[in-house]
Order: sequence, then structure tokens, then C-alpha cells
Amino acid sequence: MPDDNSEGDNKQVTTDSACLPNQRPVEPALRDYSNHERKSMTTRNLAILLFDDVEVLDFCGPFEVFSVAGHFVDPVAFEVYTVAEQAGPVIARNGLSVNPHYGLHDCPPPDLLIVPGGQGTRTQMHNPVLIEWIKQVAGESELLLSVCTGALMLARAGLLNGLEVTTHANSIEALRELVPDATVHPDRRFVDNGRVICSAGIAAGIDMSLHVVARLLGTEVAEKTSQHMEYPWEPASR
Repeated sequence: MPDDNSEGDNKQVTTDSACLPNQRPVEPALRDYSNHERKSMTTRNLAILLFDDVEVLDFCGPFEVFSVAGHFVDPVAFEVYTVAEQAGPVIARNGLSVNPHYGLHDCPPPDLLIVPGGQGTRTQMHNPVLIEWIKQVAGESELLLSVCTGALMLARAGLLNGLEVTTHANSIEALRELVPDATVHPDRRFVDNGRVICSAGIAAGIDMSLHVVARLLGTEVAEKTSQHMEYPWEPASR
């Protein structure tokens, strides 16, 4: 990943969408996902975790894929939203300012959780609040996805033990050190373990997301999505 961490002029971006639930007040404790009555699985909640210095394409790529794919079926397949530890702007890599939809305390229970990477993971992997939340959500979600060095956060949460994994090429050795019993694939765009799927660096998250769309909605929807995005997707590129 690039080492330039200069913020420059912050570019303000909001990820709000009219199709998403209205913001609710922050509660005093994390939501109890185990006791939450989930909605029909015809529409899946898909949460993308944000934090300072997150790599932009790591989260924007999957956000675009699932948002586009969801509208090729009726009802909409995915309710895509962003979540951060607290309310307020997150400053992504290279100074992009992003407004998450939710904080941890009022986030709707995700059916799919995406943990992106970036230089911020080096700090956030030692953040007990985020790591505990990831563990909690992972226990209740349908799929857990990492992009790039987001795998380091899953590893810190103990969620990659014994699995096949990958991450950004520059962080392969760091991942091996964190999960010595995992099989690390430095030459794979993504690795699908069933419930846990890891992608390699940055743009590889788009390939992984299209793979998940094909798994859940069919190859035709994934192909329509890649064509709309004008992205050269190869379904066999694992």
C-alpha cells in the first residue's frame, strides 16, 4: 500500500441512502444480536466497517458491487450501509472524509459483514472495542468478509484459525505470524472458506464481492453487475 498518509484537504462524502433505515439514537450498550428478530432473508443487511485511515477502494469497491447487484432482483437483495465505532466523520486514506450510517451501538444486525483494510488496521487491530464487536457479529452473521489487511483484524479476533486465507501482498508475513495454523495463499485473489471469505489487496475486494453475489444471487446477476461497472470480472479468478 502507499505510505503517503497526508490528509491534504478533506473531501466530504456521505454514504447516506434514502432506502436505508433512519438513524436511531445511540444506545448505552452494544446491541444484543443474538436476541434480535431478523427480517426476511429476501433482503440481507450488509454492513461495511469503517475506521480512520481505511483504504478507500477496500470499502467503496464492495459497496458499489453489492449496491448495484441488489437492484437486479426484486425485492432488493442487499441493504448496504456503513458502520464505525462512533458517530461522526471517518477520515479514510488520503484524507477522504466519510459519514458512516451508524455507530456500533445502533447498527442493524448484519447478515454480511465486510472488514476492509488500510493503514488504519495496524492501529484498529489493537482496538478491543472493534475486535469484540467483530467477534459478536461474526457469531450471528451469515458471511464474514475481509478485504486486504482487514484479514489482520479477523485474525486478531481469532476468526481465521485453521482456515485458508489471504491479504495484501505486503502483509502476507504479518498474517502468517498472527495465524500460524492458517494456510496463507499469497497468489490468490480471494479464498472462500464457506462462511469466511478473504480477499487479497484493494481491488481484489471487487472480485470477492462479485463472487459472493454469484453465490447468493447467481452468476447471471454477478455478470450483469460487472458489466454495469465495466469491470473485467473473471469468475474463476480465485
